[in-house]
Amino acid sequence: MSDRFYVTTPIYYVNAEPHIGHAYTTIVADVVSRYNRIAGRETFFLTGTDEHGDKIVTAAEKAGKSPKAYVDEISGLFRALWPKLNIGHDRFIRTTDPEHMACVRKILDTVNEKGDIYFSEYTGLYCFGCERFYNERELVEGKCPDHQTAPDEIREANYFFRMSRYQDWLIDHIRKHPDFIRPERYRNEILSFLREPLEDLCISRPKSRLKWGITLPFDDDYVTYVWFDALINYVSALGYPDGDLFERFWPAAQHFIAKDILKPHGIYWPCMLKAAGIEPFRHLNVHGWWQVSAGKMSKSLGNVVRPLDLVDVYGLDAFRYFLLREMVFGLDSEFSEEALVGRLNADLANDLGNLVSRSLTMVGKYFKGDLPAPGEALPEDEALRRAALDLIDVYAGHMESLGFHKALMAVWDVIGRLNKYIDSTQPWVLAKSDRDRLATVMHHLIEPLRIVAGLLWPFLPETAETMQGLLGLEGRGRGLTLGTLRNWGGAGGRSGFGKAAQLFPRVEVGGAKAGTKAAVAEEKRGKSKAPEKPAASKESKVQDGANRITFQEFQGLDLRVGTVVQAEDIPESRKLIKLTVDIGEERTVVAGIKGQYRESELVGRQVVLLANLEPAKLMGVESQGMVLAAEDETGVHLLKPDETTQPGSRIR
Repeated sequence: MSDRFYVTTPIYYVNAEPHIGHAYTTIVADVVSRYNRIAGRETFFLTGTDEHGDKIVTAAEKAGKSPKAYVDEISGLFRALWPKLNIGHDRFIRTTDPEHMACVRKILDTVNEKGDIYFSEYTGLYCFGCERFYNERELVEGKCPDHQTAPDEIREANYFFRMSRYQDWLIDHIRKHPDFIRPERYRNEILSFLREPLEDLCISRPKSRLKWGITLPFDDDYVTYVWFDALINYVSALGYPDGDLFERFWPAAQHFIAKDILKPHGIYWPCMLKAAGIEPFRHLNVHGWWQVSAGKMSKSLGNVVRPLDLVDVYGLDAFRYFLLREMVFGLDSEFSEEALVGRLNADLANDLGNLVSRSLTMVGKYFKGDLPAPGEALPEDEALRRAALDLIDVYAGHMESLGFHKALMAVWDVIGRLNKYIDSTQPWVLAKSDRDRLATVMHHLIEPLRIVAGLLWPFLPETAETMQGLLGLEGRGRGLTLGTLRNWGGAGGRSGFGKAAQLFPRVEVGGAKAGTKAAVAEEKRGKSKAPEKPAASKESKVQDGANRITFQEFQGLDLRVGTVVQAEDIPESRKLIKLTVDIGEERTVVAGIKGQYRESELVGRQVVLLANLEPAKLMGVESQGMVLAAEDETGVHLLKPDETTQPGSRIR
């Protein structure tokens, strides 16, 4: 693998504002760019906007604007969105940039002088939505497969690129470089298409029909076909032909696209490069579609999801995590807010957030934020150390092969092991009996957390840098590398640990404190009011008239097994007892069980605790949860597991 890495998104067509499909491709490219930076490679990341063609003119006319004013506005929306999604691109290119237009004209001249462009009259089936001609065999029941409309038959004199001349070369190149197009399914799709004779590509539009485009250098009466214009951005952005960036980065080019633009990138672009005398890119990486109710998300179908709507409600890193964890790269994936909330609550709030909070709380409580050097490691400590260090190579392997969801699964496997390690080593017990052993245990918690924070930086940059700050690390984000993450042992003797933070509050669909987006909007306007309780049908009733809840709502309950370590009477109250409950950390809980249980018989008893209940003051005591109990005519009965269980164990 080269020590340089060049990653591109498609340049997005500005006939409508950005949606989640654009966000996914760009976040993937950002994640890959960040990963390659910590892998030690010099990286260049390009994105931008495609601004010529029929659809731009149509959209501009509909908006009552000139094409230039229209593209300036929509391109600005894309440019403004990327920083809000923490996209760290190195250049944002526009096809209306003068240097890009000059590069397009230069390549057209080169290809024309080589004899690969000719003028001819042509009759064909043209989809204005795709801005391209279709063969009969490409249509589905006579319609464009993307726009589901019948193309128009057009007879027109235009310039054509002799793409057919490069068909055999392209087939040979793909077969000699099996990973040229990946995943494999898309390589096979291109090879299948190339089994039929490849037609030449129409690369112009007459100005009598379309003036908004780059004028051909050899005929002022024609503009360049939008795809022959747009694809060239990948080299024009690097200063082709003699720019330093082109010389350094083009051999390492990696394009990331959605599958609906596979043919232009997998056939047109390699043939154009070959005709211009430019070496092909290294990889074409193709992902699937985000679907809503099993249908492709698209501007033309009107079922788009706007990224900032979700980021404003659920947070940026939760949004980035969901997209990369939920979609298997190359396959389609179903989008829903319920699934996003489920991932946020289960993976981010419960697993990661709780682990960081528990660990830092114990460092602060037991060592006042200054962790001493560890003692001798036991086999269980050594097993955890090996798992954390092995994670780096497992993660890197998945990232190199586009297995982003697998990389995250590997990280979460170690997060799960760390949570179990806390339960099995019981630091709260060691704090009273073996301080040296406690230091070793805490060391074997903090060091893997340092590795986890580093590996999460490409995916969750804000959260990772917050974790690194809480862990007292000086080098954060880009300052860390896979090499430095392997340097085990820095936690021992280090001070400067931060106080425990709630990285990811648990939420419901619509936001942390509201059930719907409408309620969030009302709250922002200062007009929030309690929604009317809907009448429940007989079908929605369960025992005692309680309303049914969804599985995602059940997942929102953080139920834990706890052990009562102390019970005290609250003299001023007739019903309340103050409990100290160990759930991996000690919680103060006020329970209304006086008269049902004596304080002495509660100590050592296991209970079920609702751990994520909003804290409340009762008789001057802050209660940090609620113990669960059943009630019948004989009184109140505390719930407990049927066998002794590790404190902090989740109830599912």
